Amino acid sequence: MEEATMPARRGEKLREHILWTAKDVFLEAGFERTSMDVVAQRAETSKRSLYAHFPSKDALFAGVVSLVRELYLDRLGSPEDYLTAERADPADALVRYCGRLLQLLLWSSSLRTLRMGIAEAERVPEIASGFYEAVFEAPMARIGAYASRVWGLPQEEAREAAEVLVGRTVYPEVVRGLLGVREPIAERPDEAALAADVDLGRIAASVRQLVPDTPAPRP
Repeated sequence: MEEATMPARRGEKLREHILWTAKDVFLEAGFERTSMDVVAQRAETSKRSLYAHFPSKDALFAGVVSLVRELYLDRLGSPEDYLTAERADPADALVRYCGRLLQLLLWSSSLRTLRMGIAEAERVPEIASGFYEAVFEAPMARIGAYASRVWGLPQEEAREAAEVLVGRTVYPEVVRGLLGVREPIAERPDEAALAADVDLGRIAASVRQLVPDTPAPRP
């Protein structure tokens, strides 16, 4: 496609448009079957413009990983974000935060993205480590910081509690989803459907072991 026939996207707007397009192509075709030609065509830009922003498919994939990371962490937020006037209990907020974390990871789109990261881990370890940082490390850090602020736990103890909590409530279900043992969430996860998508009671039981006065989750 000639430059003269393309939409008038330039600079950062074009880069962002390419990333959104590439994200869809990678999810549809997987890393190996995705070509720069197809991405350029779908993005309605030239290969010259594509390579000017992303000199290789690895660089493009790394950019998509960064985009997905920002979207994911923005949707997840922090445990404090789950405190409302109607739901003011800090332990309940932690239960719902962990539930939302699991809900987002069990989305079919998230599972496909994780599988791609795992498949490329040996060849491009920095991309795989970026996935881990976004998917598990950042949420555990937020949980640890929250537990330290709310319940006064020492930072090291709070971090250990976060690792135990995620290990009990998130890891097993995500592994089941990755292996196809658990049915994925087909539609984009809606926080309003949280109680229907994940077992908040099981998460509350794990939180209760760390914070004994945790109430049963409200529907």
